[in-house]
Amino acid sequence: MLTLERAKELNDSQVSERHLIIHAKNVMYAMGAMAERFGEDREHWMAVGYLHDYDYEKYPDEHLLHTEKELLAAGVDPSDVRAILSHGYGHCNDVKPETNMEKSLYTVDELTGIIQACARMRPNGITDLEVKSFMKKFKDRKFAAKCDRDLITGGCEMLGMDVSEVARICIDGMKPYAADIGLSGTGE
Repeated sequence: MLTLERAKELNDSQVSERHLIIHAKNVMYAMGAMAERFGEDREHWMAVGYLHDYDYEKYPDEHLLHTEKELLAAGVDPSDVRAILSHGYGHCNDVKPETNMEKSLYTVDELTGIIQACARMRPNGITDLEVKSFMKKFKDRKFAAKCDRDLITGGCEMLGMDVSEVARICIDGMKPYAADIGLSGTGE
């Protein structure tokens, strides 16, 4: 099983751009919260979340095409590699999310982008972000326009959950790490 230490070692050997590291952390903390929701191993899900964009910095136009072979060779469990590949379903590949981990990663990858954008606009960052405020921004397709709302909605449907429920879990999972992800607010 992939450990958080190993995921960080692998990802940090490939990713150096600050915004990509912040994104990896956002997804990691959201995945930890989703693991708790499903009664799964929090650190394991966080590790998969942290490693999910392993090849993106080097191969943005070939995202996930340089992941499987490399991670398997590095000793990452095939089920964890499959989970990572599944977040590209429908836009990078045809690896359909099947497990709760895969469905969660598929969903929170995009969702955390909107959460981050919402939090950055607030004086207190994510620390006092409520789901109601998030949902207003989620419904405004001009806000954080690059984040695919249809993908998020589809992922939530796969999970059998509402967008607001998944957003609440992710926001609550990210709040304790506000300083680490640069979302403590304007006073940071």
